[in-house]
Amino acid sequence: MADTVALHTCKTQPTRVIVNRVHNLVHLTAKLAQFYYRFSRLFLGGVPILPWLLITVSEALFAFLWVLAAAFEWRPVARTAHPENIPAQTELPAVDVFIVTADPKREPVLEVMNTVVSAMALDYPAEKLAVYLSDDGGSSLTLFAIREAGSFAKCWLPFCRKYGIKTRCPEAYFSPSGDRDRLWTDEFKADEEVIKAKYRSFKQKVEKANGSDGIDDEVVHDRPALVEIIHDRKDGMDNDEQAKIPLLVYVSREKRPSHPHRFKAGALNALLRVSGIMSNGPYVLVLDCDMYCNDPSSARQAMCFHLDPSVSPSLAFVQYPQMFHNLSKNDIYDNQSRSTYMLRWQGMDGLRGPVFSGTGYYMKRKAMYGTPNNEDAFLDDPERNFGLSSKFIDSFKGKNEPTSNSIVHEARNLASCNFEKGTEWGKEIGYSYVSLLESSFTGYLLHCRGWRSVYLYPKRPCFLGCAPVDMKDTSVQLMKWTSSMIQIGLSRFSPLTYGVSRMSVLQSMCYGFLTLFPLLSVAHSLYGTVPQLCLLSGVPLFPKAYDPWFAVFAISYMSSTSQHLFEVFSTNGSVRTWWNEERIGMIRSLSAFLIGFLDAAMKWLGMTKTKFRLSNKALEKEKVENYEKGKFDFEGADMFMAPLATIALMNLVCFIGGLARVALERSLDELLAQLLICSMILAINYPILAGIVQRKSKS
Repeated sequence: MADTVALHTCKTQPTRVIVNRVHNLVHLTAKLAQFYYRFSRLFLGGVPILPWLLITVSEALFAFLWVLAAAFEWRPVARTAHPENIPAQTELPAVDVFIVTADPKREPVLEVMNTVVSAMALDYPAEKLAVYLSDDGGSSLTLFAIREAGSFAKCWLPFCRKYGIKTRCPEAYFSPSGDRDRLWTDEFKADEEVIKAKYRSFKQKVEKANGSDGIDDEVVHDRPALVEIIHDRKDGMDNDEQAKIPLLVYVSREKRPSHPHRFKAGALNALLRVSGIMSNGPYVLVLDCDMYCNDPSSARQAMCFHLDPSVSPSLAFVQYPQMFHNLSKNDIYDNQSRSTYMLRWQGMDGLRGPVFSGTGYYMKRKAMYGTPNNEDAFLDDPERNFGLSSKFIDSFKGKNEPTSNSIVHEARNLASCNFEKGTEWGKEIGYSYVSLLESSFTGYLLHCRGWRSVYLYPKRPCFLGCAPVDMKDTSVQLMKWTSSMIQIGLSRFSPLTYGVSRMSVLQSMCYGFLTLFPLLSVAHSLYGTVPQLCLLSGVPLFPKAYDPWFAVFAISYMSSTSQHLFEVFSTNGSVRTWWNEERIGMIRSLSAFLIGFLDAAMKWLGMTKTKFRLSNKALEKEKVENYEKGKFDFEGADMFMAPLATIALMNLVCFIGGLARVALERSLDELLAQLLICSMILAINYPILAGIVQRKSKS
């Protein structure tokens, strides 16, 4: 079934729908039979009460989360944009690009500048494009680098436009493995060599600047607001079309130890205000500082939806997948998040759209200020809601002054600590301050208010980022997500209570899974310890191998595994992909998810304070080499690996002891299921055991 319009198509995926629903029926039947077996034995007696209860709780958690996740499979859709069908006479709306960075040591400045330059080089009218860099570190090196990046862009953008270059991130273009758009004419080769030399010079200037003449990469924690126009549109308006450069603005909002910082949400809200009086684009592209623009047509693709009158009135944002340029063939950490970006987001798109993914989305600015039925909901009392700035309030009426010293001065006021005091910023307006997952939670609230979103997964990735290549950085990010998600899921904003009254049941179930998935850590912890300890003590928890009830548990496992394999193969994966996902799923659950769950519990009890943990984007050569070879790197991840290593060692002891007991007592039929579970966990945790042995040998 297809719903075709001039600018885009939307197709359901009938094969996936049929397979998913058949699987759900089979799996549900097996689960019901499984619980009948558990509860009937429990009530009749004759079974060990405590381990039986614990294993039943674990299976109930698995079943509960599976029911919630089934909503993703109800109506998956795939969309295609047709930017070539945008009429030539159409006046494209303006787009503001927001890029946020916080620490030049953990987020390399050259990488950030490549993102900035690639955003400036989008295939979009320069007079309709503005790029804002928020520097939450207040680093003098970042300011120096963006000035140099603005100068380099003046020669890079005309080169890209002249030759129709698709890879408009300079570092990616000039890399040995880059997607080079060679024309092989003498003129092209000569121009390319000139640009390459200028890019090399730009890099050298930035690298040499650190530590000289008062320029360094230190983060300043106590500073006033600074807003600087690096390049004004009017500077190049007299030039030809190829030479025009978008507006480029550096923003470092005020930071004081005595004021709440609000992390990324605060930075994005400051950018909403600053851009509102400078360019006021009706649409906003949000990018992580390492997520460069890989396809210059992404803005035009997004406009295929935002310009469609049948979709646009209630459309808040167009979400692209988060993809990475440094993925290894093996991808042992599942950085591609295949199940999320190839399956779940398409499933949510078939309901009322996916959640904000933190980066790579084109958002309608007015969606942050109102509802689909009333986009100007807060303009009745603008000063109380938005703050004391007549210039910003005038921006809602389409009144914008040309950039000037007075506009820059007002922009600094909008980026000050006190501006939001007594307003609705972070509450009803802009990005929410309730959760550290500012984008995901804000996207959830937008859906609760009646907005919708669409998901676009194009053949050529529109944005490419830098994936973590060791367990520490992977786990730090996952722990932050886990802790924040479970806090939402168990708060008054829970999708299963607050959300279900404001959106469809299926969409609430999707959000319910996303916020409660950390419960998997509890289920896996129980399943990773209780059967094994009972195996060691000779206590059976499952039916005998020749008992018909054994088939119920076997069917349940085979059904789940078969579904996973189908999803992997249908998205061009392999058996190795399936195994990597099985393995990393268990590892994450018993490490980052479990620590995140405990972190949320401690915050709920008031034992810890909320902290922002920034992922390290500076990649070490040795770590990259290990990742490319498929070797797990646990250096610095001791806190995360402690529970996992404990469970792995316990399973090893129980497996050996269990085998001995089975051999002596000839009780294989009673303990077969527990032996299989134990051996599966050992296979999954082999990298952990190998790492322990390797550390022992080194010491």
